[in-house]
Amino acid sequence: MYLSPEEKSVGQENFHNILGVTRRDFLKAGVAAGAVSGAGLGAMYFGYGSSIANPLRVGVIGTGDEGNVLMGAITPSYIQVVAISDIRPYNVHRAFHGDHSSDNALKVRCGLMTKYGWSTEDEARKHVKVYDQDYHDLLADKDIEAVIIALPLHLHAPVAIEAMKAGKHVLTEKLMGHSVHECKEMGRVSHELNKILATGHQRHYSVLYDNAVDTIRRGLIGDIHMIRAQWHRGNLPGTDSWSMPLPDAEMEKRIARLKKDIEMARGVSIDSKLKSLEKELTSAREKLIDKLSGQLAELEMQYLDGKVKAEDYGYQEITLPNGNRRSALEELIRWRLWNRTGGGLMAELGSHQLDAAGIFISGLREDGKKALPLTVSASGMRSLFPLDRDCEDHVYCVYEFPGPEYEQNPDKKIGVMYSSINGNGFGGYGETVLGTEGTLILEREAEVMLFSNKAPTTTSLTVSKGGAGGPTLDTTQSGGGEAAVAQQALGGPVSRGYTEELEHFAWCIRNPDPVNQPRCKPEVALGDAVIALVTNIAMRENRRIEFKKEWFEIDKDDTPEGIAPDVKRYA
Repeated sequence: MYLSPEEKSVGQENFHNILGVTRRDFLKAGVAAGAVSGAGLGAMYFGYGSSIANPLRVGVIGTGDEGNVLMGAITPSYIQVVAISDIRPYNVHRAFHGDHSSDNALKVRCGLMTKYGWSTEDEARKHVKVYDQDYHDLLADKDIEAVIIALPLHLHAPVAIEAMKAGKHVLTEKLMGHSVHECKEMGRVSHELNKILATGHQRHYSVLYDNAVDTIRRGLIGDIHMIRAQWHRGNLPGTDSWSMPLPDAEMEKRIARLKKDIEMARGVSIDSKLKSLEKELTSAREKLIDKLSGQLAELEMQYLDGKVKAEDYGYQEITLPNGNRRSALEELIRWRLWNRTGGGLMAELGSHQLDAAGIFISGLREDGKKALPLTVSASGMRSLFPLDRDCEDHVYCVYEFPGPEYEQNPDKKIGVMYSSINGNGFGGYGETVLGTEGTLILEREAEVMLFSNKAPTTTSLTVSKGGAGGPTLDTTQSGGGEAAVAQQALGGPVSRGYTEELEHFAWCIRNPDPVNQPRCKPEVALGDAVIALVTNIAMRENRRIEFKKEWFEIDKDDTPEGIAPDVKRYA
């Protein structure tokens, strides 16, 4: 995360050589087989079926940022979206047309029309029912077999439980729930009703992370003793991605400016001296008009959010300690900023990376169980932003995890340090796994680099089979950089795991068997939720907390917030 281009080249080449022994040829062979059979990499790599008899009929409840990301990752041969539910016109519009706020946003939130090849929204609505008043109507739809829930965090548990009681399988976005007792309630209902319940921690379906775990298991970086992780963002007051624009006078001005830009683009004349470039200029102008028109349509729908009566859906208007009023509509649109509706940096960002740390440490266990933390110390502050939120803008955490020999020697622990800050995006996000023989660095879910402790900036690593003793590391002079290993092995962009988690979710439902469970099933997702939510407690009470084993067990009533699970309250 703090490497020069030369260092990155070395690290990528090292990992390329490591992967070459057991995995890279396997990946390339799998991709080649997939090209012939039509199967995707996820099915080949993670061992689920390359197709299902009939696409799973799914309803999506909550089509905001994350809901649209998930829809953009769908494989149509596995999942058919037959209904959506959202009370915001802006989100419904993006669900069909995609997110035109930027070129990159449109790539990951392409919209259902692009995903399924429908030419107009009218055509799309013949295939996709829209429930824009009440998600209960979607749950009552007998044609829907499963739901994807991407609502504000405080709604995950009640909606997921209602959905399972209505006979639907559920995939909910992370965090699993707003509190530990709610997470346990979700897990209990899933088990009682025999419904699949998955949570969207997509690193469980990342080929890069799985290969990193393989490297760790083979002892190629020695004994792990420390993991550093971070998610740093350059958000500042006025440019905060969590402070979504409100439908106000400023938004009216933006709409007016966009309309003027479109008029100007349409009125551009072609200089007679450039007649030879007329076609190119005309094409460029039409593309610009299309782009601006897409942004205008999206902004106009966003402005219509102002007509939503958020208080009718349980959102609240409050007076802040400084005397300012926060409307119910603002709580709806900016739900991540408030403790009542969200979980702050730990729920939205930290949960992913503590999940990753857990994946690495769990890889050392022989019993296949999830490694659970022992303690956490945390500090949080709001040092940059004014009183326009509950959640902190800086979080610093230290965890202790048990190492493989912990039961024999309590000193054998693995430390995990995590920071999530706003105001400076230096280093981006990723994880650094430090061992006695080497260091493994994962950046932005896209790159993996490996360094030897002997001379990380000047030597590369190669692997020999090592005979009975297993693989061994040798150092040779580096011969220069290579492209990212995943792109070499896979022949294209690196998947972040969303597509694979959705495919596997559909496959598990179509192939009911106790052994066919999502990789992030309730027992796994509960662990991630406990870590994030207990960290919030440690941070806000400024103390060190020892994790209790019972917090991680669905059938135990113990919770860190002191509230026992009670599924009867959903009757």
